[in-house]
Amino acid sequence: MTVVRGAFVQTRPKFGRNEENIESAIRLVSRVDADLYVFPELCNSGYAFTSKRECLALSESLNNGNSVEQLLSYSEKRKCAVVAGLAEKEGQRTFNSSVVIERGKILGTYRKMHLFFREKLWFSASNRGFRTFFLEKIGCKIGVLICFDWFFPEASRKLALEGAEVICHPSDLVMSGKAQVGMMARAFENRVFVITANRVGFENRGPKDRFRFTGMSQIISPDMDKLAAAGKTETAAKVAQMNLDLAKKKYVTPLNNILSDRRPSYY
Repeated sequence: MTVVRGAFVQTRPKFGRNEENIESAIRLVSRVDADLYVFPELCNSGYAFTSKRECLALSESLNNGNSVEQLLSYSEKRKCAVVAGLAEKEGQRTFNSSVVIERGKILGTYRKMHLFFREKLWFSASNRGFRTFFLEKIGCKIGVLICFDWFFPEASRKLALEGAEVICHPSDLVMSGKAQVGMMARAFENRVFVITANRVGFENRGPKDRFRFTGMSQIISPDMDKLAAAGKTETAAKVAQMNLDLAKKKYVTPLNNILSDRRPSYY
């Protein structure tokens, strides 16, 4: 039996205060002991950009960004893996990304495939596709989605087909409770664990938009059991034990395997 301790951190970032936000998130998540920590979407910068120029100014390169350096240091010190949503800069382009780190080493990034609402004005959509990462020290394969990716069931299925046992889901969710219910279904229909790390609080920066973030971060089992959950307004870090053997069992009856029973030529 392979058991991995997974954790989410539910934060309340202050827009534009990258260093302060990462330091606060690390202090919060340090209260629990886990093998794999998942931080929210854009946990360094905050969410509600008002211009492309502002987005570029607050995004960070993975090679020399302070946010990544702090996460690398935390991962190395705690001998753990980290998945964290960041505003990533590459030249003059910005991406809504998640960095995957294990024991002080960057394994790679996932760039958000499905941009939500005004994100399309600030970020470039990924053309890299969906990615899985093998966490060697933990012995676990993870896949990464970001927030609105949940709305597209093909995304979770793609990760399951590539062998993901855990889907890490950094988020800044604003549609109250809908994604949390949806990700319970994604866990069940793909027989995987799902860690959704959402944020809380408000951002009201432009003349048109007022974002209220819904919290309710959660860890869901392949049987759709809620192993850990946070409230709608609290900042919190919570951990749950994930028995990966459950994610390896793709049979729902002795004669029904959720992957081999697929008939994609008819879809």
